[in-house]
Amino acid sequence: MSKKNDTDKLLVFALGGVGEIGKNMYVVQYADDIVVVDAGLKFPEEDMLGIDIVIPDISYLLENRDKVRGIVITHGHEDHIGGLSYVLKELNVPVYGTKLTLGLIEGKLKEAGLLGETRRELINADSQIELGNIQVSFFKTNHSIPDSVGVCLDTPEGSVVHTGDFKFDYTPVNGQYADLQRIAGIGQRGVLVLLSDSTNAERPGYTPSEKNVGEALEDLFYKAPQRVVVATFASNVHRVQQVIHAAEATNRKIAVVGRSMVNVVSIASELGYLHVPEGMLIEPEEVNKLAADRVVILCTGSQGEPMSALTRMARSTHRKVDILPGDTVIIAATPIPGNERYVGRTVDELFRLGAHVVYGPGSVSGVHVSGHGSQEELKLMLNLIKPKYFIPIHGEYRMLRLHAQLGEDVGIDRSHIFVLENGETVEFRDGDARRGSKVQAGNVLIDGLGVGDVGNIVLRDRKLLSQDGILVVVVTLSKQEGMILSGPDIISRGFVYVREAEGLLDEAGKIVTGTLNRLMNDKVNEWASLKTSVKDALGRYLYEQTRRRPMILPIIMEV
Repeated sequence: MSKKNDTDKLLVFALGGVGEIGKNMYVVQYADDIVVVDAGLKFPEEDMLGIDIVIPDISYLLENRDKVRGIVITHGHEDHIGGLSYVLKELNVPVYGTKLTLGLIEGKLKEAGLLGETRRELINADSQIELGNIQVSFFKTNHSIPDSVGVCLDTPEGSVVHTGDFKFDYTPVNGQYADLQRIAGIGQRGVLVLLSDSTNAERPGYTPSEKNVGEALEDLFYKAPQRVVVATFASNVHRVQQVIHAAEATNRKIAVVGRSMVNVVSIASELGYLHVPEGMLIEPEEVNKLAADRVVILCTGSQGEPMSALTRMARSTHRKVDILPGDTVIIAATPIPGNERYVGRTVDELFRLGAHVVYGPGSVSGVHVSGHGSQEELKLMLNLIKPKYFIPIHGEYRMLRLHAQLGEDVGIDRSHIFVLENGETVEFRDGDARRGSKVQAGNVLIDGLGVGDVGNIVLRDRKLLSQDGILVVVVTLSKQEGMILSGPDIISRGFVYVREAEGLLDEAGKIVTGTLNRLMNDKVNEWASLKTSVKDALGRYLYEQTRRRPMILPIIMEV
């Protein structure tokens, strides 16, 4: 490493992933070197009408593109890799990831047409890479997907440790244990600041082992009199492996349904992370050709997503698979906050079809455990790393606060703990930390092929349209004679049903005519003034009559 300059400083901040679920992106900058950790997405909130996904605002990185040395990915979940293809379109830098993580990323890059032009570097838990003045090393962690790692970034100012998503599973399904010895060794060397996963900071105790799920699944498979349908996250490769083991133990074949599930099973099998017995997989078309008690359907839809395989089965709109009375449906996941209503709706539909449905938190159903550590594991990580400073990350704001309290409980000084919002920076110089200036951060909304072209104003308009509808008023005026030639014609969409509100719309037309005639008599002929006056007069009348405020769109043509 080059010699440290007295004016150099270390900056640590998030462009996404603190105070929210998903959209993880963290920035470590020393002098003129920037390393980005993760580039995820989050799914839209209910008021983001029409939005497909949300990614972080990378304006800061684009302004400093010459300093960005690479993007390091901790694991292959969507909230950590889902925004990568959008970022790489604007910022072509190397991407570092483990074998399975890169396999999943390559699928996304291929879809985006970026595979050939993106430099991808394979790393493992023993790798060490130098990115400018920042030396990056890794350590094994447990999570609900194989090949997850934590990251240690050594800078001339000190070491920054980012845990990634983690828990401590002492009986992991794939035999890959968290490297407690290496984590403790990093702590022994001295860590300036720890960024640690806060997702389960509300949960006391320890997170159960994934192995428990396998036992519960196998028991349910034995008891199921007919077909078994299992819905889970496609990227939860450990859970998929447990389903395969349970199917093998009960002599069942597996049909994989859902595009993302098919992709992940294919990639993970090809790379050796899934072990599927020869002849076990069948095509969805073959499901009805086998005895009902010899079939498992593995699918997407554990979050009640409208277009997912399970939701379409529940609505009887899936082209290849139907839910039959007596089928056992297992939802092997806990709803992400905000998705409870969608999951509940899907469960209701499944019950209507006569299925036996196993769902609910893992403590109730036994078919799900979290991939994130609970309070005792978070404290263990803090005690192993022994950081001088601590920044809770990953999770909603209350979770960050509770994790900060755990940091105090294990002996970290309150003044050395920073609970941040996206874009807030912590600046380190000569071993001391203080809050730095804020950088631009926020949401970039993806709607179809549009990236960032839908903002708050468009969302506000969509919300208005969804609440009270729209009224279009079309009028043709004579510029020379100052009179109405045709109209007003009033078109209602989402406001009132025209055939049942003829009186209301007739009166609205008279108000528009009267307003325009008055303005033209007063020699007011500016288009903007005419439009505003029509909107105001019509808006007042409609609110008095209906207590609704539709969007009013006057179209005034002059001939």
